[in-house]
Amino acid sequence: MGHIINLTAADGFTLPAYVAAPAGQPKGAVVVLQEIFGVNSHIRAVADGYAAAGYWAVAPATFHRAQAGVDLGYTEAEMGTGFGFKTAVDALPAPGVMQDIQAAIDYARAGATGGKVGIVGYCWGGLLTWRSACALSGLSAAVCYYGGGMTTAEESARQPSCPVLAHFGNQDHWIPLDTVEAFKLAHPEVQVHIYEANHGFNCDQRGSYNEAAAKLALERTHAFFAKHLG
Repeated sequence: MGHIINLTAADGFTLPAYVAAPAGQPKGAVVVLQEIFGVNSHIRAVADGYAAAGYWAVAPATFHRAQAGVDLGYTEAEMGTGFGFKTAVDALPAPGVMQDIQAAIDYARAGATGGKVGIVGYCWGGLLTWRSACALSGLSAAVCYYGGGMTTAEESARQPSCPVLAHFGNQDHWIPLDTVEAFKLAHPEVQVHIYEANHGFNCDQRGSYNEAAAKLALERTHAFFAKHLG
């Protein structure tokens, strides 16, 4: 369904992005932010799903400043590789990858012929989605799936400039439940949902996939985007 285009960030850096277009006139756009496994088949499928729902979908390769062409699976070894790339991108001088996400937002708005733009991210992408909601321009809604690190005190101190929906699992050993509760207290304006699920529950390629939680979270996400991007 989709194809690869190139985005150009404010500093002139060029990065690829997977784009999936809806069949008819877009009802808005959704930027899809990858996990630590690259713009792999799962993330491309997620983008295709938003396109099928009527959105112009754009998934930028947020590892590109550190490593090109990342397309990993979900083995323990590949997780270690992906974590290394994440660490390298996190170490970039500011604004680093955030300018690449801004380029994706700007492109998405143009692709949606001026429609509103939302953003959704998973794992590391969930954290970047939170940062985007707080720091970038042009967003009308943001949805974070189990954003690793977003419930720390440092990240919780940020203030979003658009409506935010956040999904977490109560069995997620990467994101302690007490930090999720603290985040909820700090941000009553954020819609937070907690599922009987583990980290990565949305991904049907992972052992932690939870069909019921993934289905409910997607229903809530679609309703949230329909409200704020419509």
